[in-house]
Amino acid sequence: MTANIRYKSRIPVKTVPERFGMDAIMLQEKLVERLLCPRVRTARQKVHRKSVKKGFDFTLMVAGESGMGKSTLVNSLFLTDLYKDRKLLNAEERINQTVEIIKHTVDIEEKGVKLKLTIVDTPGFGDAVNNNECWKPITDYIDQQFEQYFRDESGLNRKNIQDNRVHCCLYFIPPFGHGLRPVDVEFMKALHEKVNIIPLIAKADCLTPNEIKKLKDRIREEIDKFGIKVYQFPECDSDEDEEFKQLDKELKECTPFAVIGSNTVVEARGQRVRGRLYPWGIVEVENQSHCDFVKLRNMLIRSHMHDLKDVTCDVHYENYRAQCIQEMTRYVETEKLIKMKDEELKRMQEMLNKMQQQMHKDQ
Repeated sequence: MTANIRYKSRIPVKTVPERFGMDAIMLQEKLVERLLCPRVRTARQKVHRKSVKKGFDFTLMVAGESGMGKSTLVNSLFLTDLYKDRKLLNAEERINQTVEIIKHTVDIEEKGVKLKLTIVDTPGFGDAVNNNECWKPITDYIDQQFEQYFRDESGLNRKNIQDNRVHCCLYFIPPFGHGLRPVDVEFMKALHEKVNIIPLIAKADCLTPNEIKKLKDRIREEIDKFGIKVYQFPECDSDEDEEFKQLDKELKECTPFAVIGSNTVVEARGQRVRGRLYPWGIVEVENQSHCDFVKLRNMLIRSHMHDLKDVTCDVHYENYRAQCIQEMTRYVETEKLIKMKDEELKRMQEMLNKMQQQMHKDQ
């Protein structure tokens, strides 16, 4: 959560005569900054404590065809088992399957910070023989959440609005192939104005490091070529430390994230780690030289969760809200125009009646 707070000093500061030069001006600015900084820090601490006490809501959507490891990755990210009662469909049942929207909610608490996490799953996407507009139920669902929030925001009880808007969509791209498929392009173009899209290369252990690099480069080129607006990491502030700037740079260079998921614990180098055991060796989920799982998790949960929510609120929802207000304005103007036309027709009818009556009298 970000708070744009402007502070105005109540401490009178005398103006500096020009003869003292720039050194005196800089000294004055430093004095003002020193006097104001404690107040700024105190205000930020209050906002932070209030947010921590209240807890956070975050809605994450996962999309991609079956078999891409979506369920496994979600369970790996949040150390949960959200899909234990899931029913797997056979090939015949998937032929006519429609896209479903299934929500899972889990409460996570770490170091006193509460997070209410909602996972929106989209089983059936991309699995049918005819995938024409298979993304329509997903875009409809996102719009429905915007509409509900708009209604609640316009209501009387605005303090206790439940935020079910989708803050982020993880889109799983198959590791086989030579880049984006037509369904990938159409899906992301249908959603990129409504939600923060983070593309992922699924099951990255199928590829060698060189193949992953080539596929990432190809996907980035095609995203630019087709004008797809994926989530853009914000620029670092000038006062951030070098370590944070380096981490931010690594995140930007990693996209799309090449991920591996596993809920199995195996032994590697005398340690028990989460990974996948193959005849040729072990792939460790949390080993950053094997995949980008740790970077994705840190980005979602720690470093960029607030920015994802801010972009959802300030960009995607505001666009939807502005569109709704424009439609309402057009509707009101249309109603006024219809009313004016009705009144005009009524006056013309009255005039016609008077003329007919006058003609009858003259006869």
